[in-house]
Amino acid sequence: MKNLKIQISFFLFLFICTPLSIYAQYIPKNISSTDLQRANQWVDKTYQSLSQDEKLGQLFIVALYTNKDEAHINEVRNIVLKDKIGGLILMQDDAAREINLVNEFQRESKIPLMIGMDAEWGLFQRIATAHKFPWAMTLGAIQDKSLITEMAAKIAEDCKRMGINWDFAPVVDVNTNPNNPIIGNRSFGSEVQNVVNSAMAYSNGLQDNNILAAIKHFPGHGDTDKDSHLDLPVVSHSLKRLNEIEIAPFKALMDKGIGGVMVAHLYVPALEKTKGIPASISKNIITGLLKEQLGYKGLIITDALNMGAVANKFKAGELDAMAFKAGNDIMLFSQDVAMGKRLIQQAITNGEISQDRVEESVKKILLTKYYLGLSKYDPRDPTNIIEDLNNASHSEIVQKMYSHALTLIKDEKKMLPLNCKETYYYVPMEEAPYQTFLDQLNLNTTVVVKKASEISSIPINSKVIVGFHKDNSTAYKPYKISAESKRVLAELTRNQQVILDVFGSAYALKDVDISKISTVLVSYENNDDAMIATAKALGGQTKIWGKLPVLVNENLRAGMGLELNPSSRIDLPSQQNTKTVIE
Repeated sequence: MKNLKIQISFFLFLFICTPLSIYAQYIPKNISSTDLQRANQWVDKTYQSLSQDEKLGQLFIVALYTNKDEAHINEVRNIVLKDKIGGLILMQDDAAREINLVNEFQRESKIPLMIGMDAEWGLFQRIATAHKFPWAMTLGAIQDKSLITEMAAKIAEDCKRMGINWDFAPVVDVNTNPNNPIIGNRSFGSEVQNVVNSAMAYSNGLQDNNILAAIKHFPGHGDTDKDSHLDLPVVSHSLKRLNEIEIAPFKALMDKGIGGVMVAHLYVPALEKTKGIPASISKNIITGLLKEQLGYKGLIITDALNMGAVANKFKAGELDAMAFKAGNDIMLFSQDVAMGKRLIQQAITNGEISQDRVEESVKKILLTKYYLGLSKYDPRDPTNIIEDLNNASHSEIVQKMYSHALTLIKDEKKMLPLNCKETYYYVPMEEAPYQTFLDQLNLNTTVVVKKASEISSIPINSKVIVGFHKDNSTAYKPYKISAESKRVLAELTRNQQVILDVFGSAYALKDVDISKISTVLVSYENNDDAMIATAKALGGQTKIWGKLPVLVNENLRAGMGLELNPSSRIDLPSQQNTKTVIE
């Protein structure tokens, strides 16, 4: 009760001492009332020191690529110097050069830039030499959500090393459409509560380490069949359905201190009556729903304004002004900052936008910058950056994630853990590498590899491990299993004892007949860390207790998965808390 009174007193102080116009959703942990006063004083003083042109500049974030030519670098350099922008989003691909350029641009900026990156699965999403962390779908299978917090804290460490302040993650779209071309693996799954719990754990890992999070893509991109990078998807569900599924995670996370919400380029007729108006420029959706109905006080940022869903329909600059009028605080990936600023100022002059509205957004941005340590900038050193972003400490935590995500759907003949005294045959199928898995298995077990064309040489009633190794080089690769692989699998089940492991999306099992297979697992991804973690688990070195994060088909429902310890097995029925011991 005493702690509750302290908390209430603290928030009363915030309410009384912090003007609404400079309230930020993200507030660092353990901040004192004195620090809050300092923050507000800095914001007021800084805001007053800015010209109108500099104030408008804070509303824009532009993209910086290091895999483009010098003309691009110079263009960004000129925008930083002339348009006094508020931040950069780092794209591909050279970490050391990005650090050097950010150091340069920060030196030239009156107010330090907010540096963002799409780092949903770590900096690897943009920097190929960094270490890859698991996709959200994989994390959604993990039952101990504190592990996701631990992983996100490591991503935060990498962000700090690069001078990044804002990770545009996590995705809280509920992936109810297996054919979604752009979300899929980026979602924590098809169940609202699992998405909420996983996203909260991820956000805590970032923000507890002073890296801002952003939940996306409001009001929900999980049931779309178009890629908004190319065209405008339509989400045609009823308001009831939207509230129960698409909007539900955002609503649940509104008051949890998450610093940003990214708004999607989606047309949602139930929320916006004007045909073809994307959520990202809809005042009804951003101001009416997100700010007024849901009460969100944090930074509202558009999805990238170069994406086809909006860039193909609206002119650069005009699009920025429309986005700001709708209620966004920040225009991400602006294609014409100067024109955007000019049109916003024109709208202010014409009375379409109030100066108070500019003050609200700019002060919110400044307060967040202060909380992130951006009242000044400490340069980063590019020396050894690749080693710092990709080393044994990364492998250790990533393999732990894959180990805890591994999902055992069935094990009817109790073929796990593998018996080190027996010989197993291994049949790798599909298009991706498998050697790491085979090598790891062979450390403790005798495993003979056979090509799909050689299965007739396997003695009858042998124990055969089948690996469906899908290409996971990007999060968007097709998950479907080829007809030939399904044919070979069916043939093996006729006279062999089969263990099937899917190194790819759980959706791969959507149209695979597993009724005659004793043992089926999902490893979710096909990379060295996932293969090593899986092989160790099959050998009984680690516990298996992941659960399907998505509805695959009527027989494979979200929440399914067996627990397997080296000495005991527990069946956890889908969506239930009861445990049945299997003898």
